[in-house]
Parts: sequence; C-alpha cells; structure tokens
Amino acid sequence: MILYFSGTGNTRRAAFRLAKLLKETDLREFTPQMLRHPENAVVDMPDGDRRLIWAFPTYSWGIPPVVAYFIKHFIPGRNISDAKHIMLTSCGDDMGLTDRQWRKLMRNRGFNTAGAYAVVMPNTYTLMEGFDVDAPELSAAKLTASEGTLIAIAESVMTDGQDILVRKPFSWIKSRIIYPWFRRYAMSPKPFHTHEACISCGKCATLCPMANITMEAGRPKWGDACALCLRCYHSCPRHAIAYGKATDGKGQWKCS
Repeated sequence: MILYFSGTGNTRRAAFRLAKLLKETDLREFTPQMLRHPENAVVDMPDGDRRLIWAFPTYSWGIPPVVAYFIKHFIPGRNISDAKHIMLTSCGDDMGLTDRQWRKLMRNRGFNTAGAYAVVMPNTYTLMEGFDVDAPELSAAKLTASEGTLIAIAESVMTDGQDILVRKPFSWIKSRIIYPWFRRYAMSPKPFHTHEACISCGKCATLCPMANITMEAGRPKWGDACALCLRCYHSCPRHAIAYGKATDGKGQWKCS
C-alpha cells in the first residue's frame, strides 16, 4: 500500500509511478478528514499486504508538519503494526535529515522501518525571497532524471536494498535549526490573499487538501488548518493568489 500527501503534484506523480513499477494497486491519498483529525483516522491494510510506503514532499528539509502529526496520532488498523514501513519523499534539491525524522516517528509508534528514499523533482516553494520555481528546462531535466531514480527505488524496495537519499552539506543545520524555525515562524496562512485577477472560480477551495479554504463574497478565505502546500497558489488559473509580497513576480508549477 502507498499512502501519499501531495501539494503541487510532484509527490503524487512519483507515488503513481512507483506504484506502477511495483505493481502496487492500493494507492491512497490523505483526505482532509484524516489530516485534520488523525486521532479518529483508522488505517487498515489488506490481508497479505505487508508493505506500507509513506510518500510526502520535503518541507524546509523536514517532514510536512501535517504528515508528522498524522503519524503521531493515527489509529493503526488491520496489519499496520506488522507492516514493513518505507519512506518516499520528493525534494527540490536536498532532503536534509527527513529520513531520520521519519524513522524516529516510526520508532516512537513501534513500527518496523525498512528503506528510505528520495527523488528530486521540480522546485515549487515560492514564499520567501530567493525561492522560485525552476526554469522550464531544469524542471524537464529533473522529471527525466526522476524516472531513473524511481526505477532504482523500486528495485531497492523489492530486494530490501539500500536507502537512496538526496543529502547535501549542512544537513544538521538545515533540519535541526532551520526546519524548527520554519515550522514555528514561516507557516502562517495569514499572508495569503487574492489579486483583482481572481475570477471567483473556487478551484483553490475545491482542491485544498486540508479543506481549509472557503469562498466568501466570491473570494477565497484561508482558515487556520493550512498545510502550506501551495496547491492553491500553483493551481490558480489566473495566477491571482499571492502570499504577501513574497510571491510577486514568481512563477507557478503545473505538474502533469
């Protein structure tokens, strides 16, 4: 079974491709109800399935807080406690110590971990100065390279092989210092707003993986349960969603 969380579509793409390579038919996406109330979420696995792949993007060199919270609090149902747990993360350039964070969460729940894997995908984070989507040529090159990486990951999963990670220098600083700062100070949904180009289509509200956006007077309003996944920003057909001034002049990523 593959259980995935994806904001802009990169992790979803990787999870679907890995599922095809592994001939895995049980592919599930986190629902808003699961993410908002994991203490009520029971996760079951089919009889005979002993492999659970957790797929999610890397956020500021760490696990997305909503995924970490879910792992801490969900109710293990049929076959979960006996399963072999595997991690798949997508990252723009560097996963930091995401694998170690994930293994610690798994250990704290008493779950058995196997491989941890990372695949480089196009950058999508745009909410700080100096961060933008990749140029089209670089995005295309990353997607092409990801195919080989996912083939290698599938082979390692099937043979209980070695981890495949994307770790660059200063990982300790990135994951142990910057990541906690990011979680505490850089994940507020309050700066989200729309420009006059908004056509009140409601696509952002419909697609939000947290069901955190409502339409009021024809304009989206963000609640407090934001995963900061940027699906709303990148999926807006008029590029009318902004995050303060941080997104001024920046691009969108349309994952196919």
